[in-house]
Amino acid sequence: MSEVDRPGGYWPSQVSPPPRRHPLRLVVVLLVAAMLSAVALGVGRAAWQAAFTMPLVSSLRAPSAVSPPWARSTISPPASLSGGLSGSADLSALLARVAPGLVDINTQLGYQNGEGAGTGIVLSPSGEVLTNNHVISGATNITVTDIGNGQTYPATVVGYDRNHDVAVLQMQGASGLQTASIGDSDAVAVGDEIAAIGNAGGVGGTPSIAGGTVSALDQAVTVSDDTTGSSEQLSGLIQVAADVQPGDSGGPLVNTAGQVVGVDTAGSAGSRSQSSGGEGMAIPINDAIAISKQIDSGTSSANVHIGPTGILGIMVREPTANAGHNGVRSRYGATVPGVLVAGVTPGSPSEQSGLAAGDVIMSLDGAAVDSPTTLTTLLTSHHPGDLVRVAWADQSGQQQNAAVRLAAGPPS
Repeated sequence: MSEVDRPGGYWPSQVSPPPRRHPLRLVVVLLVAAMLSAVALGVGRAAWQAAFTMPLVSSLRAPSAVSPPWARSTISPPASLSGGLSGSADLSALLARVAPGLVDINTQLGYQNGEGAGTGIVLSPSGEVLTNNHVISGATNITVTDIGNGQTYPATVVGYDRNHDVAVLQMQGASGLQTASIGDSDAVAVGDEIAAIGNAGGVGGTPSIAGGTVSALDQAVTVSDDTTGSSEQLSGLIQVAADVQPGDSGGPLVNTAGQVVGVDTAGSAGSRSQSSGGEGMAIPINDAIAISKQIDSGTSSANVHIGPTGILGIMVREPTANAGHNGVRSRYGATVPGVLVAGVTPGSPSEQSGLAAGDVIMSLDGAAVDSPTTLTTLLTSHHPGDLVRVAWADQSGQQQNAAVRLAAGPPS
């Protein structure tokens, strides 16, 4: 299975999600946090639940799917764009202006045997790219195709902020690229005409564009990962009345001047079947650029992870049917606080340390683990090779602990 923008993104709980790219998130732990109640601009992984409900906009794609050939190697932007977005001609002109500064992102999700696709915004001629974290979360291989020159490059993750759904990539061997024009999201107002641009459907080639207007500012939504119960809240978002599609994740929300004022993150689940468009959410570009600069500086924090990701090599989930209050019941009836290990990757550090499916992780480096989200957060500051002490209860209720050396894995 695969997904197009990250795997489809997040879908509202009341809407049937597309095929998931992550059956049970490898904890790594690294659960992906997505955002709004809009259709996650990547296709399919978790559901947004909150006062605002939308899925993330990423797209899923079958592993065997073949990207169509590029319609053209370069796109020449017009010298100017008149007035507002009154029709298809204005939208086409705006797309021609913006597209050369964008990339299509394709990911292989080795642990989940899937593929994903999304969009990125070129920040530097040497190939630095801004995108959503959920677009590259779980990726074991990333390639990026520059719309401006039609060339495909391998890419590495410079860093990411899972809680704000921002990631920075570096295209390898790129130079002389056209970059996006960055605007000022503080100047955005309700009623402004905008357009969402991206790799809708994850099909590659010339990006798609959807015109619309800003419908609200400073919106907050809670997104939950339906495979683990992990949740995160995104705030300060720009809400738009525009048909944001799976695959658009990481793409630009632009004003009529072609300046990027936001990063497309989620869209309404019903937008794909509506003739008049739907709703979408975007991260203000000022916020995304501030995070990208922190990542560029190499400064990690509680939210920002720099460089390779260290993983335990396990899959975890919240307590369900056999759960007691704030914990998991062992086979002998005792309630153990923590998160349940749903699976262990063969040959992983966790397997070598004795962890097994059915065990309950209680703490990491002495800090209590009360949810998959907590475990992911505790691992954010770590890297491959770091030693962490894991305490758990086995299925008999006996407490165990071991020093585990983290392995290299995909971003969370």
